[in-house]
Amino acid sequence: MPPSSSIQVIDSHTAGEPTRVVIGGGPDLGGGPLTERLACFRERYDYFRSGVVNEPRGSDVVVGAILLEPFDPTCEAGVIYFNNVGYLGMCGHGTIGLVRTLEHMGRIGLGVHRIETPSGVVTTTLHSSGKVTVENVQSYRLHEGVEVEVPGYGAVRGDVAWGGNWFFLAKVPGLSLALANVGQLSKCAHAIKATLAERGVTGTNGAEIDHIELFGTPESSEASSRNFVLCPGNAYDRSPCGTGTSAKLACLYADGDLSPGEVWRQEGILGTYFDGSISVADGQVVPSITGEAHITGEAKLLFGEKDPFRWGIS
Repeated sequence: MPPSSSIQVIDSHTAGEPTRVVIGGGPDLGGGPLTERLACFRERYDYFRSGVVNEPRGSDVVVGAILLEPFDPTCEAGVIYFNNVGYLGMCGHGTIGLVRTLEHMGRIGLGVHRIETPSGVVTTTLHSSGKVTVENVQSYRLHEGVEVEVPGYGAVRGDVAWGGNWFFLAKVPGLSLALANVGQLSKCAHAIKATLAERGVTGTNGAEIDHIELFGTPESSEASSRNFVLCPGNAYDRSPCGTGTSAKLACLYADGDLSPGEVWRQEGILGTYFDGSISVADGQVVPSITGEAHITGEAKLLFGEKDPFRWGIS
């Protein structure tokens, strides 16, 4: 990056969770597959990630996305998602925000659009209502009923599932999923995550379980469940979490509690919703998540050479 530089971003929020899309001025990551470009981003330009989403220009809750030309010629765009501590293979709320951003830029209109991510290609639909449906990557439950003894909380039993990121999904008795309790919920989820790591509970090929999803009774009679999701970097998801809802749908199907095409309304910690459903082909579960995003701003971020926090506070 040059000594003094600027980048162009468009900000949005999806059900309360912010997304910042870099549309110009980002690093040259090459033109290879998204997995190769992600490796380049991580190894050579991680400071850029920090500068975009961390303070003083961002905050722990902001999810960043760098807009790229796709490697797959059938896709409208490629994207790499990142947050305050690292990178995400896929991001449901971020993809909904990205689609609305592409519409705002005049790059797409109503209809079906394919988006390439490091976790694979996802198919999206921009509806006339402004809502966006994301047909996510194949999702599945890896382990059922994993029980760990969590200090301060006793035995916690949950499932390990993939929804584009790795999740541990559990219900913790005695914890109310109310917005006023986010401190307690975050503390509990962090303790569960640490215990999983200590006990060697992982995803496929030893992958870290970096998202903890607590679920319980919804506040609205129109919802099927309520959740609280702690993301990497210890920020909680303000939305109902697209990849977390996908992991939940995969578990419900595995339990025989959800049929293809049946709608599951996931309520998040702010009381906002994602509508989820699945299709099944050759035994593979493909979740679809529908939600709404709103554009909140356009900005030029400046990175002055003499700024001591040029590349963020991390």
